Amino acid sequence: MIVGKPGTEVKFLPDGETYLPTTYTPLVPVNIASIYHGPLPKRLALCTPDTKAAILAVASDLTALGFGLRLSDLFRSREAQQQAHEDFVQGRKKAFSPPAGSSMHEAGRAMDIDLSSIGVPLAKFWEIAAAHGFTPIIDKPESGRSESWHFDCRGSHAAVYRYVSSGRAGAVVAPYTQMAQSGILALGITLDTVPLQDAAFLQAGLIRLGADPGKIDGVIGDRTRGALKDAGGTMENAAAWLDAQLRTKFVGEYAA
Repeated sequence: MIVGKPGTEVKFLPDGETYLPTTYTPLVPVNIASIYHGPLPKRLALCTPDTKAAILAVASDLTALGFGLRLSDLFRSREAQQQAHEDFVQGRKKAFSPPAGSSMHEAGRAMDIDLSSIGVPLAKFWEIAAAHGFTPIIDKPESGRSESWHFDCRGSHAAVYRYVSSGRAGAVVAPYTQMAQSGILALGITLDTVPLQDAAFLQAGLIRLGADPGKIDGVIGDRTRGALKDAGGTMENAAAWLDAQLRTKFVGEYAA
């Protein structure tokens, strides 16, 4: 049995083994200007530590050029994401919003910016953003396109996107969606699309570390077990091993 921290819940896998995530990426507040005539509202002004550092670095670069950065959105709860999706489906919102469980906003890793605030051509902003780890969601810097305002700080979850894109996780769930799932699981937030959160957390963590467990489906099978073994861990020490590996390799993502 893997012993969790006091007050945490140990969940059992189908064959009686246990796996308890101990490494959750924290959400931290960020004080940043917004379209709401002041700082971004507290319910939105949350993100992962590395995303916060990236946002502040981008804002600093723009300030040095005599401009600024205002956000319209950052973190979304599961409920807020589902509402945005329903608003899109029912025509109350023009820009596409995926259902809950598939947005990088839910992972605290996506920002929507006010394009009128940046003061530089979008192509130039792409350069500034990329220098600090941000990735646009569209393929060309055209400000008139939908989602031209959306940027992801993918961090270690970019490995999930590449892994799924390579075909090693099947074609049922899109690369972007599995990347978002990985980011959401990393926060310890429930993902409704998988049967066991702990199993999915392990699979996503293994992919981030470069292992080959298959898709993030929340089901521990031979492929996941083999990937864990090949990476140097076992089901008996999975929590402690994964904790150490993630914190060591991705320091900036856990530095609250």
